[in-house]
Amino acid sequence: MDFVYTFFITFSIIFLSELGDKTQLLVLSFSNKSKVSNVLLGIVIGTFFSHGLAILFGSQIGNLDNEFFNFYLKIFTYSSFLLFGIIGFLPKQEKKENSGKVSFLQKLSSLKVNYVFLIALSIFVGEFGDKTFLSSLGMSLQFPSYKISLLLGCIFGMLASNCIAIFFAKFISSKLNHGFIEFLSNLIFVVFGIVGFLGLFINCNN
Repeated sequence: MDFVYTFFITFSIIFLSELGDKTQLLVLSFSNKSKVSNVLLGIVIGTFFSHGLAILFGSQIGNLDNEFFNFYLKIFTYSSFLLFGIIGFLPKQEKKENSGKVSFLQKLSSLKVNYVFLIALSIFVGEFGDKTFLSSLGMSLQFPSYKISLLLGCIFGMLASNCIAIFFAKFISSKLNHGFIEFLSNLIFVVFGIVGFLGLFINCNN
């Protein structure tokens, strides 16, 4: 049951975080240049390596048999979820977000090489250090024994989000408010952070 629970949480976070993200916009541009099957395969490969690296690293730390260290590690994890959510609710100003990375991704997309490899590389670079990447890291710290479940949640979350972008881009832009999707994503981060702290508080009092 924990396997399914971990998968569902990871899937939900990655799915909502990816909607409207820069890597999703990059996938949309690739979908006009290559077959959808190539795009989806590239997403799977790129997600496997980028989020897999985060999960592997986080799981190794989370499995350390030190109660004191794990306690503060959980505080860090839950705090990061709260921070992501709260920052997302703050008023946004016009800014050049990760301009260096975005410029590099644009250069990658113009290369004349195998599109599956190119998409996978773009996903790997685009996700590395991003909010979804850090979410995978945080989840692996919390559930270090469920690497496969976490990885599957990341891959299917990325696939589902990007499939919606590819097949229903026009529908989404006309029917769904991006502000609402972002609000829901931020709310989930805050809720997971609060629930985590409540669980930690209950365990400390038992």
